[in-house]
Amino acid sequence: MKSYYVYILQCSDGSYYTGVTNNVERRLYEHQEGLIDGCYTHNKRPVKLVYMEEFSDVLDAISREKQIKGWSRKKKEALIAGDFEKLVELAKGHSSTSSE
Repeated sequence: MKSYYVYILQCSDGSYYTGVTNNVERRLYEHQEGLIDGCYTHNKRPVKLVYMEEFSDVLDAISREKQIKGWSRKKKEALIAGDFEKLVELAKGHSSTSSE
């Protein structure tokens, strides 16, 4: 069975990049080496892999990537830290306010 991965990279400027791939090692290498001109990480190297989730369905992986990309920095950091209580708290706060 093929696996797909959603990953978060921390860039040299402290920002986060979220992506999806079927080969994390290859994709991380591409980011580190700046092999893809125009990629968000191209001028923000080096990058560090800080989070990864595995999926068996590519559509589930793409959906999760889009979900995470829409999150605030604080929610991404709670996910990276594995702080699921804070993640839930931030999600609840997000539904009751328009800014985060």
